[in-house]
Amino acid sequence: MNNSINDNLIKVEDLKTLKTHGVGHWKLQRISAIAMVPLVVWFTSSLMLILIGGYEQSIEWLQSPFNATGLILLFGTLYFHAALGLQVVIEDYVHHEGLKIVSLILIKLIAFVLGVLSILCVLKIYL
Repeated sequence: MNNSINDNLIKVEDLKTLKTHGVGHWKLQRISAIAMVPLVVWFTSSLMLILIGGYEQSIEWLQSPFNATGLILLFGTLYFHAALGLQVVIEDYVHHEGLKIVSLILIKLIAFVLGVLSILCVLKIYL
């Protein structure tokens, strides 16, 4: 009897941990989505102006500290948000535990590498 009570308490604690993790993940996903709204609006409006100007104007645009910083923020937020979303999909639909772990590691690694490469490309042009 006492053993089953302890087992139930452990299960309740595990559920609290899962609930807290899920809420934090949900909040991060929403915050990153909200942060991307002004960044995407700024980028798409700038992109329309850049396409009209050609290559030289594009390079000048990217060499501006404001634009380079905005693009770095956009890339960082974009890859972070994508990794969070793909993590949810993998956790929900991949049922094989080994494949799930490998997939989650790969998603985070790919998002990190692409984010770093994107930021390095911006910095190469900026500097």
